[in-house]
Amino acid sequence: MATRAGIDAAIANKLDDDHIFINVAVKMEFDSGDLLIWSGIGDLTLGGETYIGAGSLLAFSDIEETQELKSSGLQLSLSGMDSTILTYALTENYQNRPITTFLCLTEKGSNALTGSMLTFKGRMTSMTITDDPSGSTIKLDAENKLIDLQRPSNLRYTNASQQYIDSNDTSFRYVQQMEDLQVSWGKTGVDNLANPNDYQTNF
Repeated sequence: MATRAGIDAAIANKLDDDHIFINVAVKMEFDSGDLLIWSGIGDLTLGGETYIGAGSLLAFSDIEETQELKSSGLQLSLSGMDSTILTYALTENYQNRPITTFLCLTEKGSNALTGSMLTFKGRMTSMTITDDPSGSTIKLDAENKLIDLQRPSNLRYTNASQQYIDSNDTSFRYVQQMEDLQVSWGKTGVDNLANPNDYQTNF
């Protein structure tokens, strides 16, 4: 992991320590605001933002990272949440909203951050809420942004598609005309084949 591209230098230095205190922080971006929580206790400051501690109530599935370019999803579960988080789950439009997770190293198990690294970035896809005597639990599924590589762009080599990309680009303005365009070239008749005047280019 120490050679992973973009790894925080503070994390790379900490990997040699006998004891490492690892936590996970998650940022969920909703229309009315961002929900910031992490797996520790108390508040954590990361990237100038404050994450609320959820402790062991926050759980993640394994975050897979391979040398292959492929998409791996993520499942997050949060139990015993307060009314604020439950309101997000019940009222916010969460589908296709951005979600980002970070691996965080803290100093001796406290909420003092010593290093962080982005581990997952994608979009929320589905959410289920279960309610039992022990409390409510939210399970959230997310897909990696690499899933976009498997989706067709729906753009074509047409003027309309090019105008959608850049309204000032008119390089495809004649494409539609070329579909049924008939181009005549060469000689105009069958007589006097030796006469060079019988040959012309009409286009």
